[in-house]
Amino acid sequence: MEVVNHKEGVPFEHYVNLFKDLDPAEAVRRTGAAFDGGAFTLTLVGTDYRIAWPDYAISSGTEQAFALKNLPAQTFLLRYLLEGKAVPALGQFKTFREMPWGELYIQPFTGRCLTRAAFTFGTKVEAFAAAMERLGAKKLPHGDAGYELELLPGYAMRLLVWAGDDEFPPNSQILYSDNFSEGFAAEDRVVAGDILISVVKAEMQQKNL
Repeated sequence: MEVVNHKEGVPFEHYVNLFKDLDPAEAVRRTGAAFDGGAFTLTLVGTDYRIAWPDYAISSGTEQAFALKNLPAQTFLLRYLLEGKAVPALGQFKTFREMPWGELYIQPFTGRCLTRAAFTFGTKVEAFAAAMERLGAKKLPHGDAGYELELLPGYAMRLLVWAGDDEFPPNSQILYSDNFSEGFAAEDRVVAGDILISVVKAEMQQKNL
């Protein structure tokens, strides 16, 4: 596979190569992902993806499924199969900063996730809310619009936005179910926030909102 976008393509190719040597039985025990002998099935933001092994290929029964054309999302799924694990949630939610290594990664998280979400959704709150409703998100009584979605089964995220006005710019907050602290490295939690924003943004664009 020829790498065109080196920023996204090089890490993707790296994990595709590692994926070939993955032990499927060990990955199933660690992640809880389904495996039928030739492919894993993972659910990302409510959409099922079939990931062939050992020769990587991704497919979905949903024609416009987000990850089919998004290399960072595919890399995230590969990393989960290679390194992730299913961890029970205890019912609490945490900010990025409250989790391990959060302070160290707070700057990239703020830029890639909080600022991006604020100016992508805080200027279009009604469109954001409509997109989240279509994605099956749970409405929350926080922010000007707040919703909870599962990123992967058992791993929930809350996305809250506040509209800007003449005095204050738009704002946002992202909360993670407490099991993210153990189930994902800090850099993967940044990517998780970025992917969630991209999925919602794509849903908004698909409906021309």
